[in-house]
Amino acid sequence: MDPEAGMDRGGGCAGAWHKSAGLPGIDETHPMPVSLLQSTRRDFIAALSAGLGLLAVPRALASQAAFSPQVVIEEAAALARRDFTPPERIPEALSRLDYSTYRGIRFRKSEAIWATAPSRFSVELFAPGFLYNEGVDLFLVEEGVALPVAASAATFETPRPEIAALLDRVRRFAGFRVHYPINRDDYPDEFLVFQGASYFRAVSKDQRYGLSARGLAVDVAEPGGEEFPTFRRFWIERPQKGASHVVIHALLDSRSLTGAYHFTVRPGDPTTMDVEATLFPRRTVEHVGLGALTSMFMHGPMDMDSRPDHRPAVHDSLGLAMLTGRGERIWRPLANPRTLQIAAFVDQSPKGFGLIQRERGFEAFQDLEARYELRPSAWVRPVGDWGRGHVVLVEIPSDSEANDNIVAYWRPAEPLLEGETYAYSWQVSFPDDVPPPPGLARVIRSAQGMAFESDEREIVIDYAPVPGLDPADLSLDVTCVPGVLRQATVHVNEITGGLRAAVRFDPSGQPLSEIRVQPKRDDVPVGETWLYRWTAEG
Repeated sequence: MDPEAGMDRGGGCAGAWHKSAGLPGIDETHPMPVSLLQSTRRDFIAALSAGLGLLAVPRALASQAAFSPQVVIEEAAALARRDFTPPERIPEALSRLDYSTYRGIRFRKSEAIWATAPSRFSVELFAPGFLYNEGVDLFLVEEGVALPVAASAATFETPRPEIAALLDRVRRFAGFRVHYPINRDDYPDEFLVFQGASYFRAVSKDQRYGLSARGLAVDVAEPGGEEFPTFRRFWIERPQKGASHVVIHALLDSRSLTGAYHFTVRPGDPTTMDVEATLFPRRTVEHVGLGALTSMFMHGPMDMDSRPDHRPAVHDSLGLAMLTGRGERIWRPLANPRTLQIAAFVDQSPKGFGLIQRERGFEAFQDLEARYELRPSAWVRPVGDWGRGHVVLVEIPSDSEANDNIVAYWRPAEPLLEGETYAYSWQVSFPDDVPPPPGLARVIRSAQGMAFESDEREIVIDYAPVPGLDPADLSLDVTCVPGVLRQATVHVNEITGGLRAAVRFDPSGQPLSEIRVQPKRDDVPVGETWLYRWTAEG
């Protein structure tokens, strides 16, 4: 994949770890460059075994740098007891690099971590600079030992020698990407990136990068501004020979809280990540977002106004899907509104939610370069009982597909209290879609317009075919608040073989209306519940 594919569109700032209380037994003042680590293995532990991998640890350090997940938890807890220290920024000369120059900084393939190890996983690193103006610390874990890694002049190819000198001085990274042969056995594809704040993104088989996930969201769309927690440190465990997963640990830090994260990542079809987060609030945090996702939506079939774009749709995600605690399947098409829109879907013990790219045909987008039909979806499945709260959807006005303008996450009903400890677990997967169970029709297309020779609005919803659904036996449960429902019909779509629901309503001069449509048979849902916020401004 493109070396710059991991770059987030406007996705926050890169994290950094300000030198403070370090990990037990790790000499952070003298981290070892990749090339030196390679020679260290040859010089110090060649006799251990041929299977130790490219970046094994010398015996002299092994007794001093013992590592376990508890190390990260203890570090996060200790950090929360201290005042927040802003991260150390990289030299201004690197921050001022433009996009073109930054793209010219390329990681040397010969320096790839574990490229010659028995495991089929390998790791490549991102240089700091451009938008990524803070560095992160990276440790490699082998046989229960953590060893710090630092950049050197040999780590990156650079367009100018002075850039190489600056990187040699900084000796940190903006993030990393992980490779594994997910598409064919003879080529290690890039499938996972951690870069910028607490952002990470992944792809599954035959996909291209699109939306991003986040370790944590704090104060999204609040009047006082959003807070962006940052992964300051990473520990990557070397996978064993034949392993199909990789384990990554991360230390999160921000003004309001700290956290210890444990990721178990399984590349494939789909790629899945098991996430365990232990959070330590420095202050009481009223607004926190778990399982946060960030995406882009410019326009699609639900948009009525004309746009200067030959493409019928431009988006990384088409809709928000939810599986409520009581088992209701919900589909909410996304919008690019004229003004900021925030929707909260109250729930108890949610079973899942995600931003879904449901359109999978080239004809829906007509973009030969972006190939939006290949972008991944993301589905968050809580592990354990997340209690009361709501799924939050934030839609931000945008005039550029280069900017992410969609955010979705779970907000607990209760605040995180200062001095307490909170543990959450979830799985985030990156499938093409999350289809409903057998017998329940999923929404495949939504569109709206003006009713014929009328000022009323009309919405058309197409459902995928489901055997045995006879429109004569079905009814539509429709509400539009505020507004007046004028007509609701359901019939067969002879082209797709599925159902088509059509709703006409009068907004009665109101600026917005919350619309809910649910096809039923004998009062039992037979399709996803369709939700939408209609706005008069388009």
